Parts: sequence; C-alpha cells; structure tokens
Amino acid sequence: MTQHSRDTPQFYLTAPSPCPYLPGRHERKVFTHLVGDKAGDLNDLLTHGGFRRSQSIAYRPACDQCRACVSVRVIANEFRPSRNFRKVQARNADIIGEQRSAVPTSEQYSVFRAYLDRRHRNGGMADMTVLDYAMMVEDSHVETRIIEYRKRNVDSAITGRGDELLAVALTDVLSDGLSMVYSFFEPSQEARSLGTFMILDHIARARRQGLPYVYLGYWIEGSKKMDYKGRFLPQQRLAPSGWLRVDASGEALAEPQD
Repeated sequence: MTQHSRDTPQFYLTAPSPCPYLPGRHERKVFTHLVGDKAGDLNDLLTHGGFRRSQSIAYRPACDQCRACVSVRVIANEFRPSRNFRKVQARNADIIGEQRSAVPTSEQYSVFRAYLDRRHRNGGMADMTVLDYAMMVEDSHVETRIIEYRKRNVDSAITGRGDELLAVALTDVLSDGLSMVYSFFEPSQEARSLGTFMILDHIARARRQGLPYVYLGYWIEGSKKMDYKGRFLPQQRLAPSGWLRVDASGEALAEPQD
C-alpha cells in the first residue's frame, strides 16, 4: 500500500451477496483500509458516520433500495437498567471483567470455537481457524482492548482476576465511547444472558471512563439476530439527518442529537 493511500483513504464497493439478516435480500458494502498513523482518527470519524471495524477494514452497508441497517449507540450516562436488565446483572454477580491488551490466547479461541459451533454453525465465520482468530484480534491499527469475563474466586477482590473464562469482548476505544467490535461466550452458559451482560458492563465502563456512548453496531428491525440492540435505551440511531435520540417510547426525536 502506498504512502498516499495510507494518508488519503480510498473507498471500494463490494459486489452484491445474499444478506445474512433479511431473507431474500442482497447486501453491498463500502469499505476502506485502516492503516498508518492516522488510523485511529479515521476510525473515530468513520464510526461517527455509521461504519464498523473488522480487523484493518472499516465498512458500512451500501445496499440498493434498502436502509434496514441502522447504526446505534447507547447514551451511557443516561442509561438506567430495566427490571429485566437488573435480573441479568444479578444472575452474573459472580463474574468479573478483566481488561487486557488485544492479545489472542488458546483459552479465548476455545470459547470462540464453541460459540461458533453452537450458535453460528452455518455463518460466514464458521470455518475460522486459530490463526484466523488471532488475526481478528491482532490486526488492528487503532486502540483495541480485550475484556475477559471470568467467574470470581475467593481472591478476586484482591487480585482483580477470576478463574474459568466464560465470555470475551473485543472493544475499540474511541474519543467519545467504546465500540463493541465482536463478543462471544461459552454456549453452555446461555442461561446467563452473557451477551446482554457484556453490553451492560460496557455501558458501566463507558460511564466510569467519562465516555458518552457505547457503539453496538447495526440495529435491524425485524431481524432476530440484531433486533435486541433496540432494547438499550436511551440510544441514538443514525439517520440521513444525523443521530436521532430514541427514548423508552421507541419514538425517534425529530431533531438530531450530537
């Protein structure tokens, strides 16, 4: 890659492919590379514009005649957990989250492999090897962290560490929030609602760090895989006019919120 392309992002458009979320539709994506010294600033800017990161690529949907994928970010400081969310927190009171540098481990991959085999057996990531997983974690030119969620032990209050690894979140640190790039959990622990718990934990982490938002990626109304993101309110959803606030009523305010 030339120095010019490192400093001036070039954007590309993928060919149409079957949509993984809405049956009978096709998707296209616009993408660019996140490399060089300015990768972090570019990732910030593009995330604000609805892009997501995957390794050293930033992408967003560019589908013909479809705008179902809507970027969402939770307003961390105003979020108050509902009764159901509080139940999830109580259910996982025996878990401690440990923030680490983005370094892959065989223990993480074991949980990742079990997660894919149980929940995404026919998905696009189903054939990922341990080397593929390592690239997913390490191939980042922006500030990225791994948060491991483990069961507490008698020394956790002193050491800050736990025992059995139950869940993992790969998270980017932006200028205005935390962006949850990918998360996964031990499928045998499904009753814990660990996916929900990790989002709740990220909201709490953002609040403690003074960051206003937690970016959850794309909310897709009518998609069982993505519809859950709409439950974390208040949040903002990216519309052509800008970020619109959505409160408990589910109605978006007419004026964009910056």
